[in-house]
Amino acid sequence: MTSVPRDAHEWFSFDDDERERTWLFDVTFLESNWQCIFGHGCQGVLTGPSPELVQGCCSYGAHFTDEQDRRRVERAAKRLTEDQWQFRSRGRDGTTRVKRNGEIVTRLVKGACIFLNRPDFHRGPGCALHVMALDNDESYIPLKPDVCWQVPLRREDEVLDDGHVITRISQWDRRHWGAGGEEFHWWCTEAPEAFSGRTRVIDSMREELVTMVGQDVYDTLLHYLNQRARRPTTTRLAHPVLRRR
Repeated sequence: MTSVPRDAHEWFSFDDDERERTWLFDVTFLESNWQCIFGHGCQGVLTGPSPELVQGCCSYGAHFTDEQDRRRVERAAKRLTEDQWQFRSRGRDGTTRVKRNGEIVTRLVKGACIFLNRPDFHRGPGCALHVMALDNDESYIPLKPDVCWQVPLRREDEVLDDGHVITRISQWDRRHWGAGGEEFHWWCTEAPEAFSGRTRVIDSMREELVTMVGQDVYDTLLHYLNQRARRPTTTRLAHPVLRRR
């Protein structure tokens, strides 16, 4: 009997004629029980374990997808109060910078993103923009950089020669960070301790997925996964991290 490849994932795809697009979803990750464990076992993305810093994946700042993404976050930053943001005084001089290679990122303060409140802050560690969203009972998605609210989900759009688009929704792996990703001591989609949630990613990250693909596409995906789960003969492929246990 042929064994399942070590890193195999199952995928679900369907055509969207209205948008001239094919959607392709990594259902192995979406059906997994991955959850963010920031502050609860996350070792960070430095070259060695650093859970005591509680920096998560914020150590190098956030990369913006485009100028619109940058402007949106800068507008949100102006709403932050001193109670919500540890480095608000530093933010008056700007919250973003342009790297030598032209990439736009958030500024770093004391070795991490300027928006990251540290353990010694009276509101505790975590993203100041997220704190504001919780205080105001609003979604954090319009406030945070795209990469910050999407990770560990990743959207890739491939435009074919005829204009048709293939959109992939998958997990964000360390290779997606470029050469620097290989230097991470730890990354959450490779860590068994992060696969400890009580619900599937398709459920726990519903708001993020709807924002990324639209309500109708999400509903189609959810219906397929729910129907698939009800079939007595269906055997799901466990996530590679769990198969390696």
